[in-house]
Amino acid sequence: MLPLQLAETFRVCAPTVVEAALGRVDRGVCDRRLDVWARNAVRLADVRLEVKGLEHVRGDRTHLLMSNHQSSYDIFTLFVAFPHSMRMVAKKEMFRLPIMRGGMLAAGFVSLDRSDRAKAVATLEHAKGVMADGINLWIAPEGTRSPDGALLPFKKGGFMLALQSGIPILPVTIDGTRDVLPSKDWRVRKGQRVRITFHAPIEAAAYGLERRDALMAAVRDAIGSALPA
Repeated sequence: MLPLQLAETFRVCAPTVVEAALGRVDRGVCDRRLDVWARNAVRLADVRLEVKGLEHVRGDRTHLLMSNHQSSYDIFTLFVAFPHSMRMVAKKEMFRLPIMRGGMLAAGFVSLDRSDRAKAVATLEHAKGVMADGINLWIAPEGTRSPDGALLPFKKGGFMLALQSGIPILPVTIDGTRDVLPSKDWRVRKGQRVRITFHAPIEAAAYGLERRDALMAAVRDAIGSALPA
């Protein structure tokens, strides 16, 4: 299934690269391509997707989504579950293949290089610009996939982005994707159940920079509340 999904990824990225070269990338078209791309991956793996908390997702506000990170299949399932325009803040390794890099950047995805402080700061500025255009951004504050599903320590960059931009954080719990495609494995297990829970938004502006750790704790508690004990 993974070779099929890789081929689908190139099929989606290629026309976006061409459109970017011609200066006519359309967000709505990108949204539809991403939707088809994600739904095909979920269908190929026969994922049984359950979504809760959509009443917390408002179409008239921009959100910074923050979720736990269990598997590469987090990407596909969350793109299917979230009903509005969304892009990712993704580590630089996802942008290595030229066609994927061109398609993702043209569509509004944000590349994050944590090894270079200057580039990381530039990433925050780019991300603020993307959200200012009304695009919801998703980031996994753990920074890497959890090997056993338990929450790893959170990195601070996403919270600084929320505090500096004033965009509310939408906590999201993803549970079950590690059963579809475990960390550091390439074997997709078909027919698994995945549960995605959207929690009430948390207003970062109500905390301020001096209470950043309290904001991180509040988001962590929200995400953890829907994970198995």
